[in-house]
Amino acid sequence: MRLSTKSRFAVTAMIDIALQGNAGPISLADIGMRHRISVSYLEQLFSKLRQSGLVESTRGPGGGYSLSRNSESISVADIIGAVEANADKPTRADATLAMQQGSGEWMTQELWAALNAKMVEHMQSISLRHLASEQRAKGVKIEARPAKRGVFSAPKPKPVYTTAPNSVFALGRSLLGSR
Repeated sequence: MRLSTKSRFAVTAMIDIALQGNAGPISLADIGMRHRISVSYLEQLFSKLRQSGLVESTRGPGGGYSLSRNSESISVADIIGAVEANADKPTRADATLAMQQGSGEWMTQELWAALNAKMVEHMQSISLRHLASEQRAKGVKIEARPAKRGVFSAPKPKPVYTTAPNSVFALGRSLLGSR
């Protein structure tokens, strides 16, 4: 299993959604603003998370992403596996490197395979709910924003009425009329 910045951002964003609970869909703009991650990068990550069945998307005003399953049933390994989809598959470059190294590759192959298996096993034991509860215990609070449902119009400003003259001529008339 490969660990990268992509994996770290995906886990962070999923914890953010889990912390929101049942507050409705969370927009990527809100997640990006809270964690300083670009929205376009989050869109790429959430596309993969949605394809893996970890999140659901809601379109339209008030839309965003929410967990598609209970946070207890989503593990860190599920999240990382979704965004690093091809991380475990050997590439052509890996095969070429193995051929160049010759017979020395087999000496450490079992070590790295065993280490990878332990790492995956450990990440499968950590649920998203556990990570969210750890963050709550640390005092992390996510601002509760009211869910935007439907189309809202901005309140119309009240007209301002004045008794002052609106032109130079009206000003002149008001000054001459007072004499």
